Amino acid sequence: MSTGRANRIGLAVLGLICLVCGGLALARGLRAFPQNWAPADEPLVNGPVREFFTRFSPWLWWALAVLAVVLALAGLRWLVAQSRHETMGEVRVEDGAEGQTTVTSAAVAKAAAAELTAVPSVTSATAALAGDHDHPKVRLRLAADERMPMSALREELSTVTVPHMRLALGADRLPTIVRVSLESAAPPKRVVR
Repeated sequence: MSTGRANRIGLAVLGLICLVCGGLALARGLRAFPQNWAPADEPLVNGPVREFFTRFSPWLWWALAVLAVVLALAGLRWLVAQSRHETMGEVRVEDGAEGQTTVTSAAVAKAAAAELTAVPSVTSATAALAGDHDHPKVRLRLAADERMPMSALREELSTVTVPHMRLALGADRLPTIVRVSLESAAPPKRVVR
């Protein structure tokens, strides 16, 4: 499961829990529950709640401590998953009677970055492949001269770089995300003799 999908599911579950808890608190405040069970005029931690905690003490506190540790570990796992990048390893390009032809995703990404850096107005470029063998995706990040027309950059990407990557990967489609940061041109250097 991808990190983005896991985030959406986790946040949906957490939102649902918060919605239910908020709805229950609102219903209690509006006297929707029987007043002998959940009186709206009393604090939330009232006599029956205190009695429940004292009746099941001390093992209840141990159970709550274990639950807190499990939640903390789940939160830590989520934080680690945020820093993980979904990258591909090797990509199978061709299967034949003679064997398999594979190429590393790092090599394809490096070639694409080098091709983009060769464009005069592009100062730096990086590329990364994600997804799986059947559905690869590309993320490009580049810095370009702010005077470069975006149409020229788009033309370079759509007619040269992305088609070369599609050819190298043997893919019919190659969804691509490009992040461009524009930089001002470096002033010309003067040589004083």
